[in-house]
Amino acid sequence: MSSDKSIEKASAAKSRSAKGKERSPHDDQRNPVWFKPVMFGFMLVGFLWVIVYYISGTTLPLPQLGSWNIVIGFGVMFIGFIMTTRWK
Repeated sequence: MSSDKSIEKASAAKSRSAKGKERSPHDDQRNPVWFKPVMFGFMLVGFLWVIVYYISGTTLPLPQLGSWNIVIGFGVMFIGFIMTTRWK
């Protein structure tokens, strides 16, 4: 009988102490530390790619691609934009 009471007390104490250490359900949904810098990096690199293309008079960043530089720049920005849908 006394062992049942001590087991119940230990169980109750354990559940009380565990409540203070409970993790939020949102902790598992958080992004890794690298996610936000990579996301903004893609958007910035794509933006700079397009800006450099226009400022250089279409001779940079890769002159042999011609107008495809715009597609590449917007594509890289789009990758960053798609990443924003996963940002928590």
